[in-house]
Amino acid sequence: MPTETLGIIVHGATSGIANRQHFPNALMPIIKEGGLKVGDRTILPKLLLVGGDETRLRDTAGRYGLESWTTDLDAALADKAYPVFFDAGVTGKRPSVLKRAIAAGKHVYTEKPVVTEVAEGRELKALATAAGVKFGVVEDKLFMPGPTRLRLVRESGFLGRITGFRLDFGYWIFSHPDGPTQRPNWNYRKADGGSLILDMYPHWRYVVEGVLGPIRRVVTAAWTAVPERLDEERKPYKVDTDDTNATLVELESGVTGTITSSWATRVRRDDIIVFQVDGSEGSAVAGVHRCHVQSLADTPRLHLDPTNDLGRDYLADWQKAPFDPPFTNGYRMGWEAFIRHVADDQPLRAGIDAGLRDVALARAAQASVDEEKWVPISRFV
Repeated sequence: MPTETLGIIVHGATSGIANRQHFPNALMPIIKEGGLKVGDRTILPKLLLVGGDETRLRDTAGRYGLESWTTDLDAALADKAYPVFFDAGVTGKRPSVLKRAIAAGKHVYTEKPVVTEVAEGRELKALATAAGVKFGVVEDKLFMPGPTRLRLVRESGFLGRITGFRLDFGYWIFSHPDGPTQRPNWNYRKADGGSLILDMYPHWRYVVEGVLGPIRRVVTAAWTAVPERLDEERKPYKVDTDDTNATLVELESGVTGTITSSWATRVRRDDIIVFQVDGSEGSAVAGVHRCHVQSLADTPRLHLDPTNDLGRDYLADWQKAPFDPPFTNGYRMGWEAFIRHVADDQPLRAGIDAGLRDVALARAAQASVDEEKWVPISRFV
């Protein structure tokens, strides 16, 4: 089986998401395994790391045993040995960077959100179409073990008619002089594309729709729970975006549910992400890895007793979901799908249209905050 090299420019190579996910869980495993089988060929990624800090780039390349890196984005884009461009840089700069990549004739794969404004996304789509380049978007969370099991429970008919759902997400983001924060400071700066809505609602769009079907409209409240934080150099700055929000979601099917997200909450639930779907015949609850179900027959007849603590273990009435599918990291699944799309023109689920719909949910939620009313997602699609 012949092996072909596929050159990939990794822009934002020193970013947290690149080093937590894309390198260790996707690109490097594919490379170490000798490449990806595509038809009668093997496609082996060859990486060129691009960033703004020479020292950090050198350290990142050394960590993964890579040799090619540069701080010169123009030179990287001009290199015909690298036909694919991946962006994991700052959200606020993404549209301009992607335009440059498309103008250079590169196939584009990008972290979310693709853009901050839907109009910019439509322009990118038009440019990519005119240039004849392929365009893919990272959509990983639907393929985590828990949501995968939840989707299989839903498709099995176990839940019956869906009656409601709720998705709860969040944890405490530290901002103190005695230790590092878990997220970069630009996440809390509006000018740089920061905002919990813009950061996470693109994920919630494909997770909710991937399990339950299209979203019709939303009404959202959002606020800043921690108004001042410390940056990576321990210098204080003002937070000018939301770090906590709550949304009521109505699906096209008529089912209504809720989404709550926060960078200022402490976890006392099954997981950092908990997605519960209730139905006439049963319910299912998924975290990042686990999924549990409760059938109608196993549902206890409960009542509220404000006088006596019944001491009941409510978790005891739930069982593990009867599905144990093989798991592949969602970031790796995305990369494999995009490489097959580029190398063999295989269909791509998470293309530019999916990416724009992800952004549309975030923009509908933000418009609801600004206008204090229900907003249909179709307004931004």
